[in-house]
Amino acid sequence: MAERRKTPSLLVSEVFFSLQGEASRIGLPTVFVRLTGCPLRCAWCDTGHAFSGGRRMTLAAILDAVSGYGARQVCVTGGEPLAQKNCLPLLGALCDAGYEVSLETSGALDIGGVDARVARIVDLKAPGSNESARNRWQNILLMTPRDELKFVLSGRADYEWARRTIAEHRLERRCPILFSPVQEALDPRDLAEWILADRLPVRFQLPLHKLLWGNIQGR
Repeated sequence: MAERRKTPSLLVSEVFFSLQGEASRIGLPTVFVRLTGCPLRCAWCDTGHAFSGGRRMTLAAILDAVSGYGARQVCVTGGEPLAQKNCLPLLGALCDAGYEVSLETSGALDIGGVDARVARIVDLKAPGSNESARNRWQNILLMTPRDELKFVLSGRADYEWARRTIAEHRLERRCPILFSPVQEALDPRDLAEWILADRLPVRFQLPLHKLLWGNIQGR
């Protein structure tokens, strides 16, 4: 008797509806699928609740939950969503269902298998995160104008590191670049002034969702 194939499933921390708070889709009503688990432990992480727990959901159940909100934009995030192998079929299924899909990933894992229809928002970890050694630099070669690179910076040292990284890898030629300050660690005005002084080809951003709702889970 042939072995029954298991239905693909993922461990999901939460599915919720909010405004996209970052990147080029900022302000758009978006369904967020937050997957459980992350191999990194960034010093400034604000999603520690997603490190464990959650509930096991099939791809069909996740798509049903997403469809209930009636939104066009879907963001798969974490934790680190690519830490679960079935994240890839989930991304493909969301695209097949007609959604505009983005993926928020730490950049520590290979993004090469992500469906080409997905916009990949890759977070390069600065030294202040204590996880910069985990950056997978091969991912940069895979970035396209559809993708975006994000730098979350905790101070001047992180900023100088990011500035050197952009110059060394000519990142502005690959995709849009985003700079944002770590909340309560770097004054947003300071970061804005540094960007202007150096005329960096980056987009300054503040997390809209935090300005509106703070660090409330599910927002």
